[in-house]
Amino acid sequence: MEPYAEVVESYRRFAAEAADSPTFATWAAAVAVDPEVLAWIRTLPDLKQQPNLVFAAARHHGVPAPGPYDALRAALLGDTGPLRATILARATQTNEVGRLATLLPAFASFSGPLALLEVGASAGLCLYPDRWGYAWSTDDGPVLLGDEPRLPCRVRGPAPLPDRLPEISWRGGIDLHPLDVTDPDDTDWLQTLVWPEQNDRRDRLVRAIEVARQDPPTLARGDLVAELPGMVERAASYGTVVVFHSAVIAYLPPPRRAEFDALVRDLVGRGRCHWVSNEGKRVLPSVTATGPPIPEEHPTFVLGIDGRMVAQTHGHGRALRWTG
Repeated sequence: MEPYAEVVESYRRFAAEAADSPTFATWAAAVAVDPEVLAWIRTLPDLKQQPNLVFAAARHHGVPAPGPYDALRAALLGDTGPLRATILARATQTNEVGRLATLLPAFASFSGPLALLEVGASAGLCLYPDRWGYAWSTDDGPVLLGDEPRLPCRVRGPAPLPDRLPEISWRGGIDLHPLDVTDPDDTDWLQTLVWPEQNDRRDRLVRAIEVARQDPPTLARGDLVAELPGMVERAASYGTVVVFHSAVIAYLPPPRRAEFDALVRDLVGRGRCHWVSNEGKRVLPSVTATGPPIPEEHPTFVLGIDGRMVAQTHGHGRALRWTG
């Protein structure tokens, strides 16, 4: 998803990308052709107009999902302030641990122990790849790693699937507004962000919160560009530093994305860290350009290692197509 896209384009794209949530696909398609709702959404700041955030805020204020579009429409157009306030105060900090099934092959390419540093960490739930099992479905049959519960992922291509869990020596992150796994309000919001009809993701989220509560990560509050060099230095004493992010850089304005790209490439070039990126295909053009062309109509994330594309991935970790 492109948070800075024009509203109609943004909701049309989201209707296609949310095909595995019939409620959200229906809502987004309806918003895209509803002049009154579009006008209401355009009164929000650009970054707050995105479907994920608007829909989650509506659900937070009682709009049923699954449920009809008319209920969403009535809530938005009839809002007297509380729903708008939630949109302005919150962010789409999804923290989808299912993505670890697509990130682990990248993590496994580095010698350990690993000091994991996530930019845009939210509550830090994706900092625990060693606390999950994995079930990769390949053309040659299933590949299982670790114990239940296992994160499922369909794999195509010669992905270097690891045969052991990584050794993690340190877990840290940066976020403008880090969430606290011990705060019920923060964890309730994370559950609201899970799309309707996706109970498997909600179940994983509940377990991920329990895992993080047992061993809370080190989370720094601040701007990811400004804080990154210092956090890399902090992590370096613990092991091989791996800076990673997933569905985060899209929320930076395009000039800031380019600044982040240049910064992390400099850190990699100086041997200060490795870099694993997992973003929509348009978000980091310098990474996407190093892989095979992606059709315009094909929604996908691009997985990169040290600035080079190695795979296409599903946004919630359901599929991995290795191209590197």
